Amino acid sequence: MAWRQFFSRFALHRVRSPLVGGWLAGWLGNAGEREAARFLRGLGYQVLERRYRTPLGELDLVARDGNCIVFVEVKTRRSNEAGQPFESVDRRKQLQLTKLALAFLKQRGWLEQPARFDVISIVWPETANVPEITHYRNAFEPVGRGQMFS
Repeated sequence: MAWRQFFSRFALHRVRSPLVGGWLAGWLGNAGEREAARFLRGLGYQVLERRYRTPLGELDLVARDGNCIVFVEVKTRRSNEAGQPFESVDRRKQLQLTKLALAFLKQRGWLEQPARFDVISIVWPETANVPEITHYRNAFEPVGRGQMFS
């Protein structure tokens, strides 16, 4: 009986632990990004980068749609209980993505390339094998100071 109580307390602690939640969230986000990349390839996009990291942050996907460079933010959730996944791409996140995109274009020497921001919203319930994917083309305009073309 004592072991059962100990185990149940340990299990509850582990489930609520930020480390475990972070790992699960990371796994779900990674799976969502893979599905989003597959989805975009199906639309004819060329995926140039996945999880492009800088000291400023990370771009989930960078793709090419014709001659346009597309910066894609992928949001994946298990349900809509806390709202639609795309709703978390608020003004602050848009500003960060704008800065990251500008840095990416500068590094590649592509400042003259047309560019835009897309958001892919994924709802992937635990019981479903296939997620529900919603693609928002040109989801927002660049935020803040900078030179971006769309």
